Amino acid sequence: MLLAVDAGNTNTKFAVYDGDEQKGIWRTSNEPNRTADEYAVWLLQLMQLQGLARDTIDAVIVGTVVPASLFNLMTLARRYFHCEPLVVGDPQVKLGMRVLTLNPAEVGADRIMAAVAAHETYGGPLIVVDFGTATTFDVVNREGDYLGGVIAPGVNLSIEALHRAAAKLPMVGVERPRADNKVLGRSTIQAMQSGVYWGYVSLVEGLIRRLREEHKEDMKTVATGGLSSLFADATDVIDHVDKDLTLRGLLEVYRRNAA
Repeated sequence: MLLAVDAGNTNTKFAVYDGDEQKGIWRTSNEPNRTADEYAVWLLQLMQLQGLARDTIDAVIVGTVVPASLFNLMTLARRYFHCEPLVVGDPQVKLGMRVLTLNPAEVGADRIMAAVAAHETYGGPLIVVDFGTATTFDVVNREGDYLGGVIAPGVNLSIEALHRAAAKLPMVGVERPRADNKVLGRSTIQAMQSGVYWGYVSLVEGLIRRLREEHKEDMKTVATGGLSSLFADATDVIDHVDKDLTLRGLLEVYRRNAA
């Protein structure tokens, strides 16, 4: 079985796959100084609760946008699963996708993996919108080439910035404001929630419209990330919501290198 590790800016996800079947998935906050031993104590107990023995893992693939986490994740694979991990971004790892940017090495592994899985699942051309620490928009053409993208501050980053920079503005949760869907807020909290929520809906709609006009194609749009469902419900520019894109991208890249 395969252990896929997706280390993002905020969370690290671990998933075990037996062929196409996901046997377990677990998340932890991303702390770059967490040692391989600390990961192992946490992960092996969770695997055991799921009925998964560590000796059933015969391959590991890692994708990370936090370079400081990589050494300990590779040590985890070697010490506890006796595997030499595939690492997305290593020159010898085949993506099965051309990255047609000015500097392909600077594109985050999470964005590439989501693009690989989205094209494999839905075909192209398409736009992948990832509601993560940053809100990213990535474009893949009909042939499966990664063309580039757009990076905007994530929803939670925007809320934190408002709270820190303005003394009277409280921290608020990310939610759809009021059942009547009115944009106008009648209190400070309502006004903040409306600005964040409807502001991001407008950001998504505007950037998708501009990307489609720029490429002169009616590209499919796939949303991923923890907040994808919340925002997709408010707009018709998102065609699919798929929260496991990055992990499935790791699975697909593993297959392309194991073949």
